[in-house]
Amino acid sequence: MDQERRKIIVKEIEQWQRSKLLPDQYCDFLLNLYLEEGEERNPSTFAGKTVKVLQRASWKHWFLTFGIFSLICFVVLYFNVFHPLLQIAVSLSGVYILLLIGQRFRRKNEASGLGFIGLGMLLMLGCGLYMLKLNELDTWGWKAALLGVCSLFWMMFGIGASIPLLHLSGWIAGFLVYAWILSNNTETPAWYEIQLYWLPASFVFGWCSWFFHRWSRPVAAILFSAGALAWFMPELYSAVFTEQAWLQIQFIVKIIAGGSILFSLRKQWMVWVA
Repeated sequence: MDQERRKIIVKEIEQWQRSKLLPDQYCDFLLNLYLEEGEERNPSTFAGKTVKVLQRASWKHWFLTFGIFSLICFVVLYFNVFHPLLQIAVSLSGVYILLLIGQRFRRKNEASGLGFIGLGMLLMLGCGLYMLKLNELDTWGWKAALLGVCSLFWMMFGIGASIPLLHLSGWIAGFLVYAWILSNNTETPAWYEIQLYWLPASFVFGWCSWFFHRWSRPVAAILFSAGALAWFMPELYSAVFTEQAWLQIQFIVKIIAGGSILFSLRKQWMVWVA
């Protein structure tokens, strides 16, 4: 039998075994028919694959693995006693390593790479909040500044690495910082004042979407999405930070008005984001 054909059949049988289409004893019988003498079958479970990797690992790999694990345990156990500058350096190093691993994994598996990048971004925010609390800097101003820095980094990295969701997350974090600043510096604003806080930004994002679409359609699409979110931010802000009356009516009016604008300008904005 042709070797390529035999390998395809073996892979199909292993797939049947993993998905439980056939009982294990039938799959084992079929594999014994098609596997050549001395040829090892691929492990079908995660534990089996792990054992196979460990069997092939040399003493250097074992030493490196345990060394890295020991270093991580040391950092976690003694992180609180580090100098703040050392804490920042350690945190940024961890973020950099996760982002580097994520970018390399994206070449083989997009989902796994994005998972590591997401962990890196969460580590950046989590370590920042933990260090603020550890050093008794947990007032809203410091937290807003940290979230603002994370927002800028997420936007820049999302654009540079072509990750639209991360780019949009940066704008959402920026909106949260802006809302946080407004809530701490304004007292019971009127409904029209809240609209004026947000609606100009929505039109600015729409203009930026048109301006940038000639260079990058993904960036233009995210800017357009951020503008659409800013259109409804007055109602979201009122629901969270104030006790405005007729909030449901405002929301319905905004939906109708936004839908009318999108319909009337559909031939323009669809070109920006498509």
